[in-house]
Amino acid sequence: MMDGMPGFADPAFLWLLPLAPALAWWWAVRRRPALRYPSLDLVAGLPGGRGRRAKWGGAVLRGLALAALIVAAAGPRTPDLRTRLPAEGVAIVLVLDISGSMAERDVLWSAGPPPEVVSRLAAAKRAFRLFVAGGTAPDGTQLEPRPADPIGLVTFAVLPQTVCPPTLNHSVLLKLADEQEPVSDLRAGTNLGDAIAEGVLRLDQGGGNRKKVLVVLSDGEHNVSKQGGADPLAPVRAAALAAALGIKVYTIDAGGRPAGDAGDDAVRQREAGRETLRAVAATTGGRAFEATGGADLLAAYREIAELEKAPTVSFQYRRYHEYYPWAAAAAAGLLLAGHLLDRTRWRVVP
Repeated sequence: MMDGMPGFADPAFLWLLPLAPALAWWWAVRRRPALRYPSLDLVAGLPGGRGRRAKWGGAVLRGLALAALIVAAAGPRTPDLRTRLPAEGVAIVLVLDISGSMAERDVLWSAGPPPEVVSRLAAAKRAFRLFVAGGTAPDGTQLEPRPADPIGLVTFAVLPQTVCPPTLNHSVLLKLADEQEPVSDLRAGTNLGDAIAEGVLRLDQGGGNRKKVLVVLSDGEHNVSKQGGADPLAPVRAAALAAALGIKVYTIDAGGRPAGDAGDDAVRQREAGRETLRAVAATTGGRAFEATGGADLLAAYREIAELEKAPTVSFQYRRYHEYYPWAAAAAAGLLLAGHLLDRTRWRVVP
């Protein structure tokens, strides 16, 4: 049932509706007891039409009564959009790296045939969509949707930005996520510490009393030393802040291995980035994943989904205005009207 739209609790009962006209037809054509009269002269002067009304009127009323009973059994209702009831859910924020290196097209998303190679950011957005909305992964694995989880998105390069605070409106969240593109100008950089702090802030403000989880996806090391004259927050210090607030952080390294001809500095930087992400996860009791392809990325999200589905409290509109008593009352009224008319105006003398 769509939000605000009427529907039924058990719509399968509606398959019985064809029985209503069948009952009306049977009632109208059934054989009734009769008496033989030698002549119709006694009733020849009476106005016509009453017999037809008596025959079909009761049939129609009984058919309508059966239809009303079937509708009552199906449970007609509309959602109450003003009343909030407790439900299960985990507040989640994805902290997504959109620095220039995320434009690298080196992620094997699907082995095909034909194989599909996409950019790191494109693979990250596809995996995030499956994590939130559910669906079938390229390897055939099913991911379950998370409709009860408020989920948000923070992107970062040199500066973090809250694209969407934690929300249950996942269609808007995914639309905003799809619009993200890599940053390739002077804003390009990887300020991991401030990005984690931004995600922690959004969870602390919008997560309520739910369990809170931060997922950090990056392909590089924290490499911003000064921003606006101030030192950015170190990633491990930001992780300590998350741990103090009871927020678990999962990290996904999407950078892959350095190229074979990479210099020593590039290799050290790559390993430093991975070590930072492992330290961030360990500080909060989370886990660190390495994703060099689409399968690895989806496996990381599947494991996070399995680990983070403990029941907590969120709010959803789940109370309904029920109309089955009115349908049942209408059925009773139609049956009573048919019975009374059969005994009065529609009475038939055998």
